[in-house]
Amino acid sequence: MSPEATWLLPDGLEDPRYVRAPDPSLSAYADQFLDEVQSIPTYRPTIGCVIPAYNEGETIAGVLDSLLQQTRLPDAIHVIINNTSDDSVEVASHYAGPHTRQTATGEQSTVIYVHDIGKNPDKKVGALNYGYSLVETMDYLLGVDGDTTPEPDAVEHLINEIASDDRIGGISAVYSIDDSALKGPIEKFLIAGQRAQFSAFNMQNMLKGRNMAVLGGQFSIFSTQALRDVLRDSHQRTPWVNDSEVEDSLLSLQIKSAGYLTKISARARAHVGGMNTLRSLDAQQVKWNFGAIDLMWPGQRGDTKGQPFHPNLRLRWFEHLSMVINMTTRLMFFILLMGALTINAFVFRAWWIVPPVAAVWLNFRVAHSMQFRNRKDYLFVLLVFPAELYMMVRMGHFVRAWLKFFSRQQTDNWAAQAKAERGKGTAWLYPFLALAVFLAGIGVAWTQIPIETTSNILAVGWPILGIITILQTVWMIMKSMRRYRGFKA
Repeated sequence: MSPEATWLLPDGLEDPRYVRAPDPSLSAYADQFLDEVQSIPTYRPTIGCVIPAYNEGETIAGVLDSLLQQTRLPDAIHVIINNTSDDSVEVASHYAGPHTRQTATGEQSTVIYVHDIGKNPDKKVGALNYGYSLVETMDYLLGVDGDTTPEPDAVEHLINEIASDDRIGGISAVYSIDDSALKGPIEKFLIAGQRAQFSAFNMQNMLKGRNMAVLGGQFSIFSTQALRDVLRDSHQRTPWVNDSEVEDSLLSLQIKSAGYLTKISARARAHVGGMNTLRSLDAQQVKWNFGAIDLMWPGQRGDTKGQPFHPNLRLRWFEHLSMVINMTTRLMFFILLMGALTINAFVFRAWWIVPPVAAVWLNFRVAHSMQFRNRKDYLFVLLVFPAELYMMVRMGHFVRAWLKFFSRQQTDNWAAQAKAERGKGTAWLYPFLALAVFLAGIGVAWTQIPIETTSNILAVGWPILGIITILQTVWMIMKSMRRYRGFKA
């Protein structure tokens, strides 16, 4: 065999003594190929934003301005104006049309559409479903209330989180309430209480693996595939139904039942509209509580089926149980204290200071965990009286919601809330009147009881209250010792 012959090796390999020289044209093509690969645009998920607006003439401009300042613009923004009697249409119409802005990732564009659907018997639910019909072919639906203003990077964080995991059906932003433009002491007190309430709820969900029981309609993003699965599994034509007082809670349950996760964002934040009067706060909270009870309570009521063991409702059960315990300890303490004073049998115990201190410390930690905390949040907690008074207001909402549920009243709680926000209605006074009548009745009955019976009641009542209070205090101390793992409410 001549030396120029090719030596064949196993697997068809050539003898290394005769290696072919590289083809320069292949090297040039490799560079061209890599350039072409890099020039291929990456897939950008599409987002359709839906804003149901009812009499939002004062706030809709701020909402649209905040959306147009996002680092990640939605691909389309649909303002669904319904049942309105103010200038919402006129204000929103100034924003209609295409918008383009330069961001850190390049030029982005969106289009704002304004739809006035007139009289809509299904109110917000009807507006949401109308919006869904406009964006159902997109990858994600971003629901925004007509008085919610997100932080500039909120949409970017939401889309990055939901697009990173196909198991997620929806993600809610972390909600807070802007308290920068409040007028009187009542408004400041109510908004401070709502900020504390929101923060405690947010942190509780964050510490449970960021699992969110309720994807609030204020600022949440949904996978349209998850919504289509809900329609299929629930035999519905639309994602939101009008036979629930809390349409967002019911949809969250259905998304979870369809096999998806419901989450709260770790970073996306939005400022929602608060209730500035006792009347409007009462209507909102009673509607929320009534709707939650309707979902929690077993049995079939019309088209609503109670789901007491649904995993998304465990936190609701815990909240209602906690409220019952709070009501029990406060009423028992007040009644026993007044009873002891009437017979000169009151003896102060130093350890009674421990439960209030534990409550203040727990509330302080919640206030300190707020991303946008300020001096008013700390004062609300440290002065004790405002936080305690707000708890009593919430107890009134709680009792009224349960009484409405068991009385089976056929009332439109959406209409009641709208009426309250217009400054009408007296239902918010009922809990205070009922408490006054109850305490007066207790006082009269107490004066008719023989002193021996009174002493026996006190001898039994104080130890029972002591046991309940000790257990409650231990629970508060345990909650206050939890690590927040860097989360901000």
